[in-house]
Amino acid sequence: MSEKRIRVLVAKPGLDGHDRGAKVIAQALRDGGMEVVYTGLRQTPEQIVSAALQEDVDVVGMSILSGAHGTLFPEVVNLLREKGAGDVLVVGGGIIPEEDIPALKEAGVAEIFGPGTPLANVVTYIKEKLN
Repeated sequence: MSEKRIRVLVAKPGLDGHDRGAKVIAQALRDGGMEVVYTGLRQTPEQIVSAALQEDVDVVGMSILSGAHGTLFPEVVNLLREKGAGDVLVVGGGIIPEEDIPALKEAGVAEIFGPGTPLANVVTYIKEKLN
């Protein structure tokens, strides 16, 4: 009997047009044995949540460099809760000032991975949280 693979949606919310980091994370998660769906650039919170529900994911990982994390990340968390998917693990990464992290976690983002975080740490964190 095989173990259910973790399904992750990797998303780029807002007007941020840089997706190299998101693609690197997506590949690392795939290499770590997870199924990954990448939404592409410039996604609204509603689009991200819709895709998460359609794909029946366990995790939503968002990458942002534009500075709109304080609005967009909590909005995704709230929409997931409203749609009955509050159990989906939400993580974020990108250029996020340290002083903004406590508010994001209070809003329901489980973890923030900044620049230079070893890819293995992201994979291990998700696996530990979901197993």
